[in-house]
Amino acid sequence: MHRLSSYHLSAKHHYHKRYEAVILGTVLSPKPSPADKLKTALVQTAGRLLREQKGPDRQFGELFQQVQHRRVFSDGKTFADLVPRKRAQAIMRDYHRRRQDPRFNVEQFVKHNFYEFAPHKHQHHILSTGRSARQHVRELWPQLVRRNRKARGSLLALPYPYVVPGGRFSEQFYWDTYFIMLGLAADGYWDMIEGMVKNYAYMLSKYGYIPTANRSYFLSRSQPPFFSHMLRLLATERGRANTYFTYLPHMLTEYRFWMRGREAVVDSDGLAARHRIMQLPCGLTLNRYYDSESTPRPESQREDIATAQSIQSEQERAKLFLDLRAGAESGWDFSSRWLKDEQDLSSIHTTDIVPVDLNCLLYDLECLIADTYTMLRQPLLARKFRRFATRRARALQRYCWDETTGFFYDYDAVRQQVTGRPTLAACYMLWSGIASPEQAQRVKARLETDFLAPGGLLTTLVHNGQQWDHPNGWAPLQWVAIQGLQRYGFDNCAGEVRRRWCSSVEHVFRSKQKMIEKYDVMGASRVGGGGEYPLQDGFGWTNGVYAALYDQAKHQG
Repeated sequence: MHRLSSYHLSAKHHYHKRYEAVILGTVLSPKPSPADKLKTALVQTAGRLLREQKGPDRQFGELFQQVQHRRVFSDGKTFADLVPRKRAQAIMRDYHRRRQDPRFNVEQFVKHNFYEFAPHKHQHHILSTGRSARQHVRELWPQLVRRNRKARGSLLALPYPYVVPGGRFSEQFYWDTYFIMLGLAADGYWDMIEGMVKNYAYMLSKYGYIPTANRSYFLSRSQPPFFSHMLRLLATERGRANTYFTYLPHMLTEYRFWMRGREAVVDSDGLAARHRIMQLPCGLTLNRYYDSESTPRPESQREDIATAQSIQSEQERAKLFLDLRAGAESGWDFSSRWLKDEQDLSSIHTTDIVPVDLNCLLYDLECLIADTYTMLRQPLLARKFRRFATRRARALQRYCWDETTGFFYDYDAVRQQVTGRPTLAACYMLWSGIASPEQAQRVKARLETDFLAPGGLLTTLVHNGQQWDHPNGWAPLQWVAIQGLQRYGFDNCAGEVRRRWCSSVEHVFRSKQKMIEKYDVMGASRVGGGGEYPLQDGFGWTNGVYAALYDQAKHQG
């Protein structure tokens, strides 16, 4: 095996020997004991990630449950985000003493002991009468910037300023950030983009992965891994060598997180799953979404408990909570793509599913690591990661393509067949370049026939009230689809999707004077709905994708 002692990088690339263990960890790990092996596709929920601090549900226990159960706040995330005025132990001592009083008022107790940290709240609601949607986006960026060098309650500190989605989302969310960056790049905010990348490098160094967002209650899960795409974007301005060499150790840390458990499943007999890894019948491994906890999500505790109300078995409830959390890690929270019964959220089985989009993102990460090693003249390591990428692409072709319908699907590893639920996640196979030209042609035809609506592309073809389903369209999926279509030369189709989507954004802006999180691409109002919380405005990834697409169309004439 190639030794890292042969590495010779200049000081300007900021390479340190402290990263050797990270790099070696992706290439060689100790062989697991038989006890570590997982012989079934069912999940093991006992494992826990090390946390920097406890989430509010753990810190405030009974008080947290009472506040959420009694709906002191209409949105469960509100209390999870409040900042305690004193130490948690002192608050809980006071709570246990006062709750014995028949006159005890939990609302007043919360008001006395917690406060909201939201110095910029509502600033993004400023009307832009007389301005275009594109001008509004340019003016909106400063209103969505947050600075948080000090931890406050569940909010984790970050060294650099960042742009938030808006509304109830006042954190640096992982996959949102890439699409926000597209708009920041269009408007020349490269220092902000680089700072947000540095925030993720900080998280990777501190936690060993990128959490959903910088909240303590998000430390058990990540989100779709867009870090490599962020680096590709940053490299267009800062240079490939400078960017990739600087962040190679962080790419490897990200990769190690997603591949944790691979050695255990590779050495097992038959179908196996561990952490975010699933071994398929042929012996190849692909990834799934997961979470290291199997309890109700703190920010949606009330909703998760309600979803589980008909389930009696504690083991089945734990599996349900894990699958809800894994669905949240996917970013598609929630969608029929994760459900056995497309109309019943309690039938969710996210951890049984190999998602096509997740594995395309990890394919890109493997390719970028291989390219970086090639630039560093490390051919053995470059070939190793190129081989990982090739194997992943081969597995996706084998298990996620359905020749009969001419479309890419998620793979149900328990049933050992594609889910048969067509979704826009198929477009990641075009965006990543894994699809053959013939496959891309058939996907494009299916998009035109079934997904293309008056206001853009539908997320799925299932109408069930979930927000990542019909009739909603989402900015990130429009971007992935458009870029994937353009990659295979389907410029007319891509242009039509872009035109319809931008028209939806502009229509809502004219009527509501704001940018929103999701859009109804079928209805006349174009205002999206569904899901666990009210429609949010701001809105980071809508702003970013719209700005990038608007400028793209302008430059293409």
